[in-house]
Amino acid sequence: FVWSLAPVLSGGEPVLIIPTGPESEEEACALVFLSLINAATNRLWISSPYFVPDEATSQALRMAALRGVDVRIVLPERVDHKLVYLAAFSYLRELVRAGVQIFKYQPGFLHQKLMLVDDYLSMVGTANLDNRSFRLNFELLSLCWSQNFAKQLAQVLEADFAESRVFAPREYDERNRFFRGAVDVARLFAPIL
Repeated sequence: FVWSLAPVLSGGEPVLIIPTGPESEEEACALVFLSLINAATNRLWISSPYFVPDEATSQALRMAALRGVDVRIVLPERVDHKLVYLAAFSYLRELVRAGVQIFKYQPGFLHQKLMLVDDYLSMVGTANLDNRSFRLNFELLSLCWSQNFAKQLAQVLEADFAESRVFAPREYDERNRFFRGAVDVARLFAPIL
């Protein structure tokens, strides 16, 4: 893959542009996500419309929470793909039990793809936190090293958290057997979702 460094027009902040796609032998998109998750020391806030992580990413998120990082993920309450919604459900309970906070955005469908790492590193791009973005789709990621931009992104995410409800593991446990079975079957399709 090709990496390029370009200034942000508004403040001259350094931005790293990373194009990724299925032709990459290194699975660049997945590696960028894993690197950012593993780099977090105090805060990791993520917004993604689709959430079907691979096992390595799911483990990295859990490990970040277990080492004391404030891990928050905001997902849309309203979905446009039922199979993706069911597959995501299979990951949420284990993440919450490890200390990850899951927020379900209420006002409508949330389509932004953002990641905030600590107080200085931000990612905005086209990639969802799912296997399709990691391995099947062409995506574009932009990484910005800027406390000012990180502060602005934190305000955006805080506003989204305020308009969200917190997901609890009981939401899975209290569902009927049919729903839990559908979640288990949907997880089988996770590698292609």
